[in-house]
Amino acid sequence: MAKNKNKSSGGFLSRLFGNRNKTFSLEEEQVQSPGRLVLKNFLHNPLGMTGLIVFLIIFLIVMIGPHFLPLDLSYQDNTQTNVPPTMSMMTPPKNMEGELVDIAPGTTYAVGVTDQGKVYTWGYTKITDKIDLANIPDEVKEANIVNIAAGYDHIAVLDDEGQIYVWGNDRLGQAILPTELQTAMVSHRDLGFVQLEAGYQFTVAVTEDGQVYTWGNQNMCDVKVKSDIKGHVKKVALTTYNYIALLDDGTVSYGGFQTNPISNVPELSNIVDIAATANTCAAVDADGNITIWGSPSHGEDQVPEMSAKPVELYGGLNHYTALLENGEVISWGDNTHGQAEVPDAVVQKDIETVFAGFYQNYAFTTDGEIETWGLKGYLCGTDDFGRDIFTRIVNGGRVTMTVGAVSVIISLFIGILMGGIAGYFGGWVDMLVMRISEIIGGLPFLPFALILSAIIGTSISVEQRMYLIMVVLGVLSWPPTCRLIRAQILSQREQEFVTAAKAMGVREVAIIFRHILPNILSLILVTATLDFATCMLTESSLSYLGFGISPPTPTWGNMLTGANNSVVIQQYWWRWIFPAAVFGICTICINLVGDALRDAFDPKSAER
Repeated sequence: MAKNKNKSSGGFLSRLFGNRNKTFSLEEEQVQSPGRLVLKNFLHNPLGMTGLIVFLIIFLIVMIGPHFLPLDLSYQDNTQTNVPPTMSMMTPPKNMEGELVDIAPGTTYAVGVTDQGKVYTWGYTKITDKIDLANIPDEVKEANIVNIAAGYDHIAVLDDEGQIYVWGNDRLGQAILPTELQTAMVSHRDLGFVQLEAGYQFTVAVTEDGQVYTWGNQNMCDVKVKSDIKGHVKKVALTTYNYIALLDDGTVSYGGFQTNPISNVPELSNIVDIAATANTCAAVDADGNITIWGSPSHGEDQVPEMSAKPVELYGGLNHYTALLENGEVISWGDNTHGQAEVPDAVVQKDIETVFAGFYQNYAFTTDGEIETWGLKGYLCGTDDFGRDIFTRIVNGGRVTMTVGAVSVIISLFIGILMGGIAGYFGGWVDMLVMRISEIIGGLPFLPFALILSAIIGTSISVEQRMYLIMVVLGVLSWPPTCRLIRAQILSQREQEFVTAAKAMGVREVAIIFRHILPNILSLILVTATLDFATCMLTESSLSYLGFGISPPTPTWGNMLTGANNSVVIQQYWWRWIFPAAVFGICTICINLVGDALRDAFDPKSAER
């Protein structure tokens, strides 16, 4: 008897203070709170969890990403238009590793020559649908190339016999050599070229006796040669539309005849090297002093402090790179693509020479290795203005999600409030609220938005337009939610717990919002998720019709609108595939989360 008593006491104490692992599973389910049961059911829904994880990843990327991928709304670059997804712009072919002796970076590509005189190209080499710089002419493949130059849309190379070859776009005379050069080429006479440079639709060649030859687009570019520099040129540096020359007396001269910021060359002496960007020129003298002139707009004139004397200068499109006496490399200027940020791998090694151009830098070490920094490519390609689509997707997603979320919050607040009052009180209150909702719901949304857009026009800023869209979407989309909440409350108000609450003297506002609404919370959550996706889709429609947020501010909607063109759809698939894919995935994930929440709140719904 005592044993049974002790056992009974032990069982009571065990149940009161003992290990919860001894509790039966049915008892454990009974003592769990409703919140824990909902969470448990949701966590065991694989589709819902997958949708939540993917949505959270997209949400975090679009909310945090703009801090790491800032957007310049004024950015345009005609050298980078409609580039497909690629990350190989600075990746030379593996079969030429250790053999490269010269590299010429181009706009979205690069060309290199090996110690065997063979030419290779890499990156995005297509100039037009029919012109591809990767199609190297047979005569170039058979020649022993010693010098190369990469231009905006063409490539020029020089072989060991003094023969010059040009391929790529030649509609503006890029491949038409001057008469003297043509005569020398036909007679196989070597003029002794020491430099070959290609720029924006023109090419310049320098001989060992100081002669300069130019050819290409001379209508747009000032590339004629003044008589007073002929026979005295040691080196040339090319800007977008003109060039400068380093003379044998250590001075610098403008090569053409026009007057512009580049032609206003400062008084310089003892110059050892020159370089140029798109709109500026630079010269370094024997003492290591660097002088910049022209029209600097990307910080080209902000020369950093250097630990040693610079001995060589190299220019890209909007940045400079300098090689110092101690082997250190310094870059400055535009850093949009990381071209002015020298990596630690370059800092820690001895650099023999550097090749720079447009947005790329290649550094050859004394050990024969190649270090690169700058534009590697675009993860999702670029659009017709040369803008990075991935950056615009990230920044546009924040706008689209913000518009959708705030609109849903406004819509839910009004819908729940009006639906709760109408469903609970009924009578004339119900009739008044329903007539108001029918009036609001009867307004043709898109025509109303178009009229509002015509009235407002451009009188408000982009940010104000975004706030206006949120308010309009929220105020005009609450009637369906109101009717849904009203119908549910009409059935819930007849339940026993409502009668009990009334008998206890609970205020009617508390009955509606603290007792009835929690019982239809699952329906509210599902409605909110569906409305969230709908509001994002509506923003896309408004952007298409001109009322939404207009470019250059990106949203997923206006990015798809910008790709609404048969040429874009057929030839530039990346401009609509990636925005549509992330938009579709985000919408599907939101719906999956809503369905999973509904099943978690009402497990029996999955059996029906």
